[in-house]
Amino acid sequence: MIRSAFSKADLFLYRNVFSIKSKTIILPSTSLPGWRTCLPSGRIGRQLKMIYVYAIRSLKRNYIYVGMSNNIERRIKEHNNGMNRSTKAYKPFELIYKEEYYSRSEARIREKYLKSGIGKEFLKSLI
Repeated sequence: MIRSAFSKADLFLYRNVFSIKSKTIILPSTSLPGWRTCLPSGRIGRQLKMIYVYAIRSLKRNYIYVGMSNNIERRIKEHNNGMNRSTKAYKPFELIYKEEYYSRSEARIREKYLKSGIGKEFLKSLI
């Protein structure tokens, strides 16, 4: 059995292709039970999982929060229920902007931009 023949450090599973110290083995399309695949961020198996970059505005104070999540509805509920330490004092919130990305790295770049001075100016112009 392949699982016991090599250590986890020697194996890298990606879409049924093993790379074992510069040798490649292609497996049938059936998945191996108990194995975790190493996939790019934002992907679960063969389905793409969207990552959202969002901006919310406090209804009480002049405050805009920018974040990213894979489930935007759940995340906004967490903000409004005071489950986030950095936004607890500013609740309630409303969504003012969102974008979808396929990879977490792309979403993180956009999130950093929206948190910058010019990004905040863009978000303020939407209000």
